[in-house]
Amino acid sequence: MDWNRTKSIFIVVFLILNIFLYSLYVNRYNEAQSVEVPGEKTLDARLKEDNITYGVLPNNVESATLISGKVHTFTAADFTNPNHRVNSLDAKLEVKEAHVIFVNPVKLRNVNDDASFTEFVQANIKEGSSYGLWKVNREERVAIFFQKANNRMLYYNKSGLLKIQWNADNEVTMYEQTLLDNIEEVGQQQSVLPPIQVVQALYAKGLLKPDSHVDKMQLGYSTLVYLTKKQVLLPTWEVRVKLADGETEEYFVDAVAGKIIEIQEDKQEVEEEEWGV
Repeated sequence: MDWNRTKSIFIVVFLILNIFLYSLYVNRYNEAQSVEVPGEKTLDARLKEDNITYGVLPNNVESATLISGKVHTFTAADFTNPNHRVNSLDAKLEVKEAHVIFVNPVKLRNVNDDASFTEFVQANIKEGSSYGLWKVNREERVAIFFQKANNRMLYYNKSGLLKIQWNADNEVTMYEQTLLDNIEEVGQQQSVLPPIQVVQALYAKGLLKPDSHVDKMQLGYSTLVYLTKKQVLLPTWEVRVKLADGETEEYFVDAVAGKIIEIQEDKQEVEEEEWGV
């Protein structure tokens, strides 16, 4: 028996089953959402009563698909720059997460300008243009990037992540990187929930506080199926909400079914992970 071939068949079947179950869930959810309760105030009216506002919402996204990607295995061939020292680099290196030290640290143009980090990554890191800046922690001197697909972020995906660290002289000293390859669309295009319905879904769950303002919404992807070598991701709305006290909260919503996606564990792991170099 060809075990590798059999294992690949099981993985494909598992992915197809999960995609089918997800589609079934979406259909049932949409049917349930079409039921109205006579005499109830509309959610829009209740938003106004609680002084929950929102700015200009995206209006150019009507449909999207699931996507899949293969977890990249880094080898010595990925790091030919003599200024890069990778783990215990040798000809047999094969790792899914690369920990890289700059032999000679590289100066950032301006640590107070977010564009400086993007410029650095595009110029110095493999597939750097495939990542988008997510968060800069200037106190800890760490910048976090998420990989992008179709120019959309892969939210808190541990297999599509880049973190760089710099020193007191504003020089990048090291970075950690994971990467998804062979990203492609899976299944048919599905209608994406309009942003206003996403806002209403958050409110209906009691997640939007009175006197808050929906500051930003954008479409990306979050993980639906996570396997060792393969992943499936679903279209996901990211929603940033500014509270009355000036603090900001962020939520992630399944862009097709409207389900709130809990990623707190992944978020904590990504933002608090210790450097492994």
